[in-house]
Amino acid sequence: MALVIVDHDRGTLDELSLQAVTFARGLAEQAGESLDALVVGEAGRDAASSLGAYGVQTVHLAVHPGLTDYAPAATARAAVQLAEQLGTKSVVAVGSDRGNEVIAHVGAILDLPVAADCLDVNLGDPTELHRARWGGNIVETALLHAPVAVASVVPHAVAAEAVGGDASVVDFTPEFGATDLQAIVVDRTGEEDGGGVSLAEAKVIVSGGRGVGGSEGFAPLDELAALLGGAVGCSRVVTSAGWRPHSEQVGQTGTKVSPDLYLACGISGATQHLAGCKTSKNIVVINNDKDAPIMAYADYAIIGDLHTILPAVVAETRKALNA
Repeated sequence: MALVIVDHDRGTLDELSLQAVTFARGLAEQAGESLDALVVGEAGRDAASSLGAYGVQTVHLAVHPGLTDYAPAATARAAVQLAEQLGTKSVVAVGSDRGNEVIAHVGAILDLPVAADCLDVNLGDPTELHRARWGGNIVETALLHAPVAVASVVPHAVAAEAVGGDASVVDFTPEFGATDLQAIVVDRTGEEDGGGVSLAEAKVIVSGGRGVGGSEGFAPLDELAALLGGAVGCSRVVTSAGWRPHSEQVGQTGTKVSPDLYLACGISGATQHLAGCKTSKNIVVINNDKDAPIMAYADYAIIGDLHTILPAVVAETRKALNA
């Protein structure tokens, strides 16, 4: 059977993990076996009960007094104990920062290779897989020689697909060693209130780069994102300059996104940034440089000064919404 590690944030299911569930379901179907999921912590109980809709037959809820929040090593230890108990042929997590961290611990505990950032996996002896490398600019074909395929799946490589059904939720208590709970989230500071749309899940992203000119230049981007019910993103140079927080950075070292609309304002399109946004359904570029690299990925492009164009877009958007 296949085991997928499903992440949640204090009970809120990670949308990217649902993509990993769909990916793992394909592996289970290859092997003609069931799909089981691991959810860690009592706070994830409600999230666990919803996974049946995505094809999970059994959800194993790891409950332990020490599992009060994100704990990568402890989550991996629970996954390994469960995988050994169930005799799984594959262990899968989403290729997010947290998912890759956990799956790396899984590989270390099992002393097995980890195939990170997979696009597809064909189980066998050996297992054949394709991986995104160099920010997705190269697709690698590789053979994995291991009794258990331990892998993470590239965010947005597959769409989360509900198939209907119910899952049984089974509690189990993992056994931890002295170091498993040394790293765990114990407190959070600086979180914004207001319940805005998260960058990873936003359907519309208004993103700014060096061409915005400074932190004050993001005001119309904030306004447009709010009008469209979206989120604000930015390039690495913007966070390096301190104009916006790192949590808004789109790119290989930021958040990989795949919204319905990605509006890139004053972004040249370095490889690092494109690695995070090029799977967007529609990319609209506002830039005064018609030869900027991002133009090669644009579905629509507006050549000109964004400081003139963007306020006009905001005004027309407000007019349309009030019509």
